[in-house]
Amino acid sequence: MKLFFRLTLFILFSFYLQACDKGGNKISKIKEINQELEMSSTYKEGFKALQERDNIFAAKKFLEAELLFPQSIWAAKSALMAAYAYYNEDYYSEAVFNLERYIRTYPKDQNLVYAYFLLAMCNYETIEDETKDLRPIVEAKKKFEFIIKNYPNSEFSVDAKFKVNLINDLLASKEMYIGRHYIKKEKWIAAINRFKYVIENYDTTIYTEEAIHRLVEIYYHIGLLEESKKYASLLGYNHLSGEWYKKSYIIFNKKYKTKTIKQDKKKKIEILKKIKNLF
Repeated sequence: MKLFFRLTLFILFSFYLQACDKGGNKISKIKEINQELEMSSTYKEGFKALQERDNIFAAKKFLEAELLFPQSIWAAKSALMAAYAYYNEDYYSEAVFNLERYIRTYPKDQNLVYAYFLLAMCNYETIEDETKDLRPIVEAKKKFEFIIKNYPNSEFSVDAKFKVNLINDLLASKEMYIGRHYIKKEKWIAAINRFKYVIENYDTTIYTEEAIHRLVEIYYHIGLLEESKKYASLLGYNHLSGEWYKKSYIIFNKKYKTKTIKQDKKKKIEILKKIKNLF
């Protein structure tokens, strides 16, 4: 959201009045100048309201400014600022409607990347968790990936990549949530498919290790030991020091946990002896 405050730096009010032509063009030029002045006044009202956090009034004024002088380059900026005002008020439906209209109406505007990023953020802000509707998550990811692909050098590309990583974590968590549910129901094939999907499509997320461990666990449980060992080796190769590898190791080495407990007890006894010696 902070990035959009930079948008206002680009929207500085600067109009240049042209001299009136002679003859028949004089009346039309005067009319055009009056429209421009009225538009500038309305735009300023919207901008002032936005600074005062009166977002709904600001949106109304920006839309008025766009209609007053639609042939001006500031019409596109007014439309974009109206959408931003709605976004600030958490009126995401209104913001999306105006952003999509802006993109259709001003497809060559220089600030188009702002619109795509704000459109992505509108979907991103409505994400709840991995157990709820996936539509906003998927839509937000598409929009962020569009920015990364089409505007790789923009300041929004970096933030878009960060958001995509967070979204991938959320999508992976959805798969893990369903996979764990299938384990409880003993639907082994369905669970295997979910965990494999995480490994294949979300291998950079925080859920990769657990997904591999779950495959080790399931294959061992249903008696496919070679498959279980294969995934245990994969986990060891990539995440040897991780907690999930230790859990997989215990599956094949039942005494590992007992040994660890005994070692811990020995250490405690040694420490107690040292403390007693101090007295």
